Amino acid sequence: MKRQRLKPSVSRQTLLLLAGLLWIAVGTMLLSLAAGWLREGHAHVFLLVAVGVFAALLIHHFGFLRVVDKNLSRILPMEGKRCVFSFMSWKSYLMVVLMMAMGMGLRHSPIPKPLLAVLYIGIGLALILSSIRYLRVLLQTRKS
Repeated sequence: MKRQRLKPSVSRQTLLLLAGLLWIAVGTMLLSLAAGWLREGHAHVFLLVAVGVFAALLIHHFGFLRVVDKNLSRILPMEGKRCVFSFMSWKSYLMVVLMMAMGMGLRHSPIPKPLLAVLYIGIGLALILSSIRYLRVLLQTRKS
């Protein structure tokens, strides 16, 4: 019983909001890093950004929307207050740790930063685009 009191519990709507805001925050951070790398000057900035945006659309549609839908199918049936960290599954948390480690490795690799910027634009923008689904579902659940 004491352990239950210490667990930070929130509503389903709060979980949806947290998930959406977290995806936006991480996406914004990645886009900010990419912008800094491209600001250093590169002859083909427009082309790099265009490839990054195209990659973002693919990652969003074929990758992250599936993750969002899995998370939504877990969150939406929840009743009452749930643990604040339950907006993602444990498997997803492991994937996040792996992606963070890979990102740190790539940032410290000899790969030119303008090329990394393409990847960061792709993932960052895809995260922001995919977060819209969390927020849209949140608004729909608040209306009903």
